[in-house]
Amino acid sequence: MSLLAAGPAAAEPLRLVAFGDSLTAGLGLEAKDAYPTKLQAALAKLGIEVTIDNAGVSGDTTDGGLARLDWSVPDGTKAVLLELGANDMLRGLDPKLARANLAAMLQRLGERKIPVLLIGMRAAPNLGADYQKGFDAIYPELAHDYSVALYPFFLDGVAGTSGLNQADGMHPNAAGVDVIVGRLTPVVADFIKKIQ
Repeated sequence: MSLLAAGPAAAEPLRLVAFGDSLTAGLGLEAKDAYPTKLQAALAKLGIEVTIDNAGVSGDTTDGGLARLDWSVPDGTKAVLLELGANDMLRGLDPKLARANLAAMLQRLGERKIPVLLIGMRAAPNLGADYQKGFDAIYPELAHDYSVALYPFFLDGVAGTSGLNQADGMHPNAAGVDVIVGRLTPVVADFIKKIQ
């Protein structure tokens, strides 16, 4: 009787953490419709095996995110999809505070050698041109300063489109998440190839 040689073990999926606020958590949606779940499935269709942990907390500001960063991103995390800042903007908080908090997160993750895809947000126009200019500059400036990948606007193609948002006009519905994931998937796929 001969023993068949075991083939190479299947590679473990890369573990990513989607770190953010209600847009990541999937407020108002079933868990299966939150963007991290749909993104994981979309990447699998491309042959990219990842496990994306949903570390979204509804209502979180960049200050709250910074406070929970270390325990929300466990050892063994291969990359972080960082989406925070919308609640800072909605509360009219000084963009300099959001920038400082996000910079501290990028610094900490960099020290842990965890690559980051920074996912940007844009200010609502009703906050005024000066606020909009200061807030919108946060993400490209940080991506440059910390040499991290950038997806400029999480709600690209969805913001302001009634059929793609829930009744509050701020959170995407399941169809809106599909649009977001459709645009985000190639960017994340490219990001993963570069960090492997």
